[in-house]
Amino acid sequence: MKAGAILETVIYAADPQAAAAFYAEVFGLEPVQSVPGRLAFLRCGAQMLLIFNPEATSDPAHQNGIPAHGARGPGHLCFRAESAGELEAWRARLAELGIGIEHEQVWKSGARSLYLRDPAGNSVEIAEAALWEL
Repeated sequence: MKAGAILETVIYAADPQAAAAFYAEVFGLEPVQSVPGRLAFLRCGAQMLLIFNPEATSDPAHQNGIPAHGARGPGHLCFRAESAGELEAWRARLAELGIGIEHEQVWKSGARSLYLRDPAGNSVEIAEAALWEL
C-alpha cells in the first residue's frame, strides 16, 4: 500500500483563534470548527489545517481517548504556488497586508520560496510547485 495524500496538517499555537484568523485573512482558508482556547480547524482545498493549543491537547485526561499530542516551539508548513506568477501575486498580497517576508530562497532547481511567520511564530512558506516536481 502507498499513501496518496496528506489529509490534515497540524500546527500548534497558544491562541488557536488568533492563528486561525491569520490563515483565513491571509490565505483565504475556510474556518470549519473552533473551540476557544483549544482548537481551530480550517479547510485548504481538499486538506485541513488543524491548529491546536498544545497545553490543551498534550493532557491525556482531556483527549477523550485520542492520543495526547503537542509541540513546543515554531512549527512549519508550506503552501503551494503553481507558478512563478502566483508566487509574485502572493508577494504582492503580503505587502498589501503589511506582512513582512522573513526570507526568500532560490533552490538548486530554480524554484523559489517565500518565508514568513504566523502570529504564533510558526514558519510559513509559500513555494513554487516546481520545488518538488520530479
